[in-house]
Amino acid sequence: MPEAYIVDAIRTPVGKKKGSLAHWHPADLGAVPIKAIVERTGVDPAAVDDVVWGCVDAIGGQAGNIGRSCWLAAGYPEAVPGVTIDRQCGSSQQAIHFAAQAVMSGTQDLVIAGGVQNMNAIPISAAMTAGQAYGFDTPFSTSPAWKARYGEEEVNQIYAAETIAERWDISRADMEAFALASNRRAEEVIASGRFDGEIVAVGDFARDETVRAGTSLEKMQALAPVREGGRITAAVSSQIADGAAALLIASEAAVKAHGLTPRARIHHLTVRGDSPILMLTAPIPATRHALEKSGLSLSDIDLVEINEAFASVVLAWAKELDADLDRVNVNGGAIALGHPLGATGARLMTTLLYELERRKARYGLQTMCEGGGLANVTIIERLG
Repeated sequence: MPEAYIVDAIRTPVGKKKGSLAHWHPADLGAVPIKAIVERTGVDPAAVDDVVWGCVDAIGGQAGNIGRSCWLAAGYPEAVPGVTIDRQCGSSQQAIHFAAQAVMSGTQDLVIAGGVQNMNAIPISAAMTAGQAYGFDTPFSTSPAWKARYGEEEVNQIYAAETIAERWDISRADMEAFALASNRRAEEVIASGRFDGEIVAVGDFARDETVRAGTSLEKMQALAPVREGGRITAAVSSQIADGAAALLIASEAAVKAHGLTPRARIHHLTVRGDSPILMLTAPIPATRHALEKSGLSLSDIDLVEINEAFASVVLAWAKELDADLDRVNVNGGAIALGHPLGATGARLMTTLLYELERRKARYGLQTMCEGGGLANVTIIERLG
């Protein structure tokens, strides 16, 4: 089967709630890493076969096929198409998968994959809320067929995160310790400038601003839980954030034709489903499936990026897989760095690639929980 290569990856800094990117139009924000990756690789933009882009809550400024809009806002040829993917939180990771699959199928040679999200401008679940005006609420609220299958069980991220913590016996203290480590790791990396190579500035904004400086266990312990009597607090949850990221995926023929130097090879792609009620547990079966299909064990994986939607998600995954947390989210995760929904998958892949190179490590695995009880897994192999 033909190979798919990652030629380059770049992301914007992540903007916090009411932060530096809050007023950026999503099309303009997404154009920033697209322009950077074209300029940095030197590819002729007219040679790009497609732009595959992740975004959630595609209404308002994110509507109308935002992937296409970002490309055009970057000033590139109208002949190049674009498409927008919504696999919830995994949207831009799925965009990478579709780009790689197009290349591996032999139907395309150069594809830009990535995603954008402005959560300040368009709040999470805004599309669901907007849809109520047209007479149909979400399937799990009003669909007779859904209710016949799942009854009246609650479909809610906080409910899912709380249930996971209970079932996997993960205490609030466990989650707070994990969250503190995420913040400290991210704070150290940002201060050291290690992220600088993977970031393209948006105007004068050049470094992630989401880390909760001065976070301590004492401050976390003082927070009220989201639900009375629960374990989940804001401190152990991912942050509302804005950002964008892009990768250039190429075939072997394109690498030769355009004089490109690939940085990694796509080793394995998978996506699996689990309970839509628990919602956030699918990284567990998806990782098992990916390792079995790829012939690798978790001990073969040098670094893991698993999205920190909630601390309970990562800790339950780690318990089930017997994962070494010293190899997981080594530069901090979404608890510290934010989770700009449709951009997070590409942001994680960008960070994973750079850290594999820094350590001269071989294999990296990326996974994340997604609405509907889904999870993508991508395994990449560093080259060079």
